[in-house]
Amino acid sequence: MSGPTAIERVFYPGAPESWGRRAMLAPLEVASWAYCAGVRLRGALYDRGMLRGERVEGLRVISVGNLNVGGTGKTPAVLYLAELLVREGRRVGILTRGYGRGTKEPVTFVGGERLPSVEEAGDEPLLLARRCPGVRVLVGADRRALARRARDEFGLEVVLLDDGFQHRRLARDEDVVVVDEAVGFGNGRMLPRGPLREPLSGLNRATLLWVRTAAGTGEGKRIPARAPRVRTRYRPTAWMDPGGALHPPDALVGQPVLALAGLARPGGFLRTLGELGADIRGTALFADHHPFHARELHEVRTRAASLGARVVTTEKDLVRLPEGFEAWTVRLGVEVLEGEEHLRRALGLG
Repeated sequence: MSGPTAIERVFYPGAPESWGRRAMLAPLEVASWAYCAGVRLRGALYDRGMLRGERVEGLRVISVGNLNVGGTGKTPAVLYLAELLVREGRRVGILTRGYGRGTKEPVTFVGGERLPSVEEAGDEPLLLARRCPGVRVLVGADRRALARRARDEFGLEVVLLDDGFQHRRLARDEDVVVVDEAVGFGNGRMLPRGPLREPLSGLNRATLLWVRTAAGTGEGKRIPARAPRVRTRYRPTAWMDPGGALHPPDALVGQPVLALAGLARPGGFLRTLGELGADIRGTALFADHHPFHARELHEVRTRAASLGARVVTTEKDLVRLPEGFEAWTVRLGVEVLEGEEHLRRALGLG
């Protein structure tokens, strides 16, 4: 269950890699060259107009994505933007692929309705619907079709294209790129040797950088991009107990906990627990979007009981847990520190 942290150590090394480690990872380096060549070719076809994204007239499309694979804070950014647009009276939708779901059939729902299962929709779409009940979520592989449906069937004015930076088949009005200043772009290498989905030159397409500030220091990795920036800070706003009641962030200070998560970068979650003053007695860490199985969860319960600890998890992981599994959940909020005028322009709010 320590696999994700091993990946973090490769993608985000804390010190220069030794020659021996580089040699051991050489096969991944070769694979990343092949991957990079394919990505560059596809990007060149779009940049030169040989491939074109479809524009859905009358619908404002705002892509929210990243260069890194997982763990930059994209979902809290989408939540913040969706909630802001709703407050401003816009008819809003979120278009998402629904990574990890077990069907290819498109689905759509809002938080006030009966929600589909994780297998039907994926974990992140369900989290978005629960947190933004006034927003319609449309899930499917063909996001061009979803955009047309958002406009024609539901009369939406603006949609957020979740994880859309590399999905260039749908034209967009704005490209918001989320960057975690604490880790930047890791080792700077492409998948699978590093965390990058495309070269850093892809940042030239960004129209707005959403920068998650490095916690505590206000300083972080240098971000080589010229686009306007909005600087944000992510903070835990509450604990949610197994019954759904909210408690203040200091509710578990000094309390023994076992951290359960299936994340690309679980280190951030563990740091958050430390900042909240929880006593981390153990961890159960799985791969990103991991479907939790009954045997695994039984082991988690047993370990937690032996440690006298509560199970704690993230909101994204909570939607994949079965009903009746008792876990406390950290709820994150976003604070905009600088660049609100750039953000409002990107959203079409003046």
